[in-house]
Amino acid sequence: MAAAKQNAAATTAWAPRSRQEARLRQLNQELAQTGDGEARLLAEIERASLLGALDLGVEAREAFIAILERHPTHFTALNEFGTLLAGQGAIEAACRVYAEAILHHPGNPMAHVNLANLLLRANRHSEARAHYEAALKADPDHPGAHQGLGAVLADEGDREAAQTHFRKGFRAHAISTLPYRGSAAPIPLLQLVSSGGGNIPTAPFLDDRVFLTSVVVADHLNPAARLPPHALIFNAIGDADLCAPALEAAMRLVAQSEAPVINDPRAVTKTGRIDNAARLAALPGVVTPKTSLVARSILIGREGAAWIAGGGFAFPLLLRSPGYHTGRNFVLVEKPTELAEAATALPGDDLLVIEYLDARGTDGNARKYRVMMIGGKIFPLHLAISRNWKVHYFTSDMAEQPDHRNEEMAFLKDMPTALGEKAITALNAIRDMLGLDYAGVDFGLNSNGDLLLFEANATMVIASLDPDPRWAYRRHAISEVIDAVVAMIREKAIAFSSEVETGSREENASKQKSGARF
Repeated sequence: MAAAKQNAAATTAWAPRSRQEARLRQLNQELAQTGDGEARLLAEIERASLLGALDLGVEAREAFIAILERHPTHFTALNEFGTLLAGQGAIEAACRVYAEAILHHPGNPMAHVNLANLLLRANRHSEARAHYEAALKADPDHPGAHQGLGAVLADEGDREAAQTHFRKGFRAHAISTLPYRGSAAPIPLLQLVSSGGGNIPTAPFLDDRVFLTSVVVADHLNPAARLPPHALIFNAIGDADLCAPALEAAMRLVAQSEAPVINDPRAVTKTGRIDNAARLAALPGVVTPKTSLVARSILIGREGAAWIAGGGFAFPLLLRSPGYHTGRNFVLVEKPTELAEAATALPGDDLLVIEYLDARGTDGNARKYRVMMIGGKIFPLHLAISRNWKVHYFTSDMAEQPDHRNEEMAFLKDMPTALGEKAITALNAIRDMLGLDYAGVDFGLNSNGDLLLFEANATMVIASLDPDPRWAYRRHAISEVIDAVVAMIREKAIAFSSEVETGSREENASKQKSGARF
């Protein structure tokens, strides 16, 4: 109960912002009296950074620009300005600033790592790798460089080498607390993640003006480490095929806390593609693809086609490297003669062989619907329509086809009518079977109205809305889902804090009645 008391106190008492504001006032007074020199420059940089921390973004930018006009090569000014821009979502501008810092300070590992982190987010892996390696050349023990290089290697399929770097990078660095920019006391939240990816993208709904987030890399946390104060645990480890060690660690961590948990890791472990294909197939109105894991060496060898036939598969079929999303390392194999070449091109020792479910309509277009399941409710998120079998929203035909956007609009406005009663019933059954607080389902429909399951797990992205006015009709659907996630988190955290507070009052009253001294 002591830990719970600490968690509850963290939700009602928060002083860092007032200290930041006091420090800003002090810096303003000092700068009004200080002349030129290094001391003044450092005070100006600290002031500009504080403005950003206090969510005064425009003033912070102006302050940094004024500094750099006078000191264009100063490393700390460049590095802190890049960090501000990245935090504001100005990624290209941040990359340019970090690159300028590297140009003038090539031996400083920090700018290399900061730039590499942004390049990695943009899937520019080779460029990111070069900067991580440059950072390690300058500082062989740099934790951020090891963490980033591990992420690159894991994404490239070299998971053994990735783990070597993860162990070095997260040793004594498995817990980090993200900056908080709110003006009121935050909701303290513990976010569990996996080192090798497969995590829920939480940026759209974990607002740093509402939540004080401590990120725990579960698979590299020392079991003896003390967890930061929290009113809720958000298990962001979402890919059961990729993250088994992290999910096992998450189960142990969850057992140490009295706080509520979003996405119990025990439920997540059951959502691998093979498990889903087997258990969800029993649901009425759901068609799942037969799915098996096989050594890549078998598919590459002479016996590959024979294994396919013996396993009950037929061509065309799909091959996929486990642990990848957004259509990466995922191919259609039309005939046996293409099998070996397709398997050779995919990373990983084992590959998923997946039955091809034809989601084409009478117009020849394939359709992929996505719904989100938040706190037990189902929300339509998008519909992508494409001539290609691999339907990914921003590589589909949506942008250039007004009729496709009209069809999506109809789905978002009236999901039951767009899908039909059979599919809605199937989605409700899938939701109940998954047992997750946060999840998504990608699916198509066949001519009988059955739901063709593509994917059902926690790793679904709620992508930010493109400012292009063609997508304005999607704004409400995206906002509704994000609002639902935030509301779910707040309700669980506040309910827990209230329960703890009530328990503490009752405990104190009991001690007073019994004459206990405390």
